[in-house]
Amino acid sequence: MADSYPQIMIASTDPDLPRDVPNGYAKYTEFREMARGIKAVLHSCWDRVVGRTIAMKTLLPEFADDVRERRRFLREARVTAQLQHPNTVPVYEIGRDDEAGLYFTMKRIAGENYFRVLQRLANQDELTLRVYPLDTRLDVVMQACQALGFAHLHGVIHRDIKPENIWVGEFGEVILLDWGVSKVWGLPDADHDIKREDDSSDSAQWQVNSLATTGEQQLGKLTQSGQRPGTPLYMSPEQVNGRQHIDERTDVFSMGVLIYEMLVFKEPFRGRNVKETFARILHAQPKPPSVVQPDAGIPSSLDELVMTAISKKPSDRFANMTQFIQALRKARHDLP
Repeated sequence: MADSYPQIMIASTDPDLPRDVPNGYAKYTEFREMARGIKAVLHSCWDRVVGRTIAMKTLLPEFADDVRERRRFLREARVTAQLQHPNTVPVYEIGRDDEAGLYFTMKRIAGENYFRVLQRLANQDELTLRVYPLDTRLDVVMQACQALGFAHLHGVIHRDIKPENIWVGEFGEVILLDWGVSKVWGLPDADHDIKREDDSSDSAQWQVNSLATTGEQQLGKLTQSGQRPGTPLYMSPEQVNGRQHIDERTDVFSMGVLIYEMLVFKEPFRGRNVKETFARILHAQPKPPSVVQPDAGIPSSLDELVMTAISKKPSDRFANMTQFIQALRKARHDLP
């Protein structure tokens, strides 16, 4: 696993509180950089009041006076904080420090991103095949869908669903990450937060080592080194077209693409470059998963679910995540 589960020690549970309890940024020590993006950096650090290791994300100093980037940073922090669900990351604090600038702290999760799991499955790793049979893989997706359905009921569209943004732990934990480009009801898309090319920024890769190349480079295969533009491969047709008004059905499409990849270890719309990938998203009709992998035991109900989810027209997809989850339950029941 990429991160281990920290030991709880008496030294972190029994010390008395100091008379002057530090607040805000002052209570954090032992900073260790975990990931650095274009606009923000993620550290692990020690909360010496509570006695635990947490994760802290800070906006880089060069963007401190950028109104748009501050707004997006705070939107990510607040959306994540307000979506309190078992499959999202708890946010502990949002603040500003004179030297560090804007920051927010959250639970430091242990495990690995789902793309790493799919890589090993594609390479026929025996241990991963035993740990992640198809039923377990569908359970991972189901939990991520529960977080999405919860978000949709609160007026939030994720807009960046991909395996890299799903985190899995050793004890069945599933966390849906990265709400940095989410669409919030009542918020116009005038700032074009939708990514039309591989803008694999910090918001898309916090708590994950960078897995993306620039959008115009060749797209690597799933079984190769993991360098690929994650975002374009899962974008819905309406995102590719740059429509300002999208709804939960764009997340349904992206989740359908993810499940397709999970079943056959191949993205349904991959092209030689981003331009060709976008053209396929808009016009190509991929073969059903069971046709691509006839020996994988994929039931017809799962075929139907995936192909409905990745329909070109939003009106032809599942109307909402609740319908999608119901179909997913039925497909799991139909597994051999």
